Amino acid sequence: MKLLVTAAFLLLVATQSGAAEEPSAEKSTSAAPGNAPDAEHEDTQESRWRLGFAFGYGLRTNPLVQSDDIPIVVDIDIGWFGDRFFFDNGDFGFTFADNDRVTASFVARVNSDRVFFRRTDTRFVSVDATGMPLSEAIKIEVPARSFATELGVEILADGSWGQLQMTAHHDISGKHKGYELFVDYGYGWRNQRWYIEPSFGLSYKSEALNDYYWGVREDEANLALPAYVAGDGVNAHARLALSYHVNRHWTFLLVGEFERLNESAAASPIVDDRNVFGYFAGFGFRF
Repeated sequence: MKLLVTAAFLLLVATQSGAAEEPSAEKSTSAAPGNAPDAEHEDTQESRWRLGFAFGYGLRTNPLVQSDDIPIVVDIDIGWFGDRFFFDNGDFGFTFADNDRVTASFVARVNSDRVFFRRTDTRFVSVDATGMPLSEAIKIEVPARSFATELGVEILADGSWGQLQMTAHHDISGKHKGYELFVDYGYGWRNQRWYIEPSFGLSYKSEALNDYYWGVREDEANLALPAYVAGDGVNAHARLALSYHVNRHWTFLLVGEFERLNESAAASPIVDDRNVFGYFAGFGFRF
């Protein structure tokens, strides 16, 4: 019900703004630090394709127990934008409203929480969940979780005051059967070739979504890994992106990110650290 109410509100905001005569799906993509507008090199006729990559070094910490952090060396950027349909780095969308104030789209995506479960290890422990010694070592491993396909609504608004992104997505694959509400605000500054953009926001995770990824089922539990049911919660996030346009194709990138898991997820026995940090430094190339 919360998802339907929020989606209806987002649709109302978009449609009340008035649709433009020539909608442009490209406005529905989030602005990356290396993709900041550069009027000096703007093409007379923009291509429908966006192709690029970034290489350097980065890392994203993994909040799960006995798990490895996620290295970032190469990041591929690929997108195609038609009059209404678009593809943007794995997200498929249809823009149904586009004007000077807002862009509204239906977007299908893959849930990102699953990425942490790709780098987990199996270990044997000799103490239970309370720290008491066990008669024999017990195998403990982070439960496997699947990717979930989600469908929802995305609203983007921008102006001299900054950029605002609001999304509402629901699982359509039957994996977690939950939903997420997301809001993010950013404001960018440009000084010749330099561009800096801080942003921050919140994401509400429903109980079904939170429990699927962070809960522990009865058949997955043992003395060292107790069963756990996660409730709903709100994650907070912040990001700082800095870029320097070397020339038409090359950009230097520096990005730092932070996410704080909600209390229910953080209390799970499979979570070791509530805070997730990420950074990347390198060069981006746009064709």
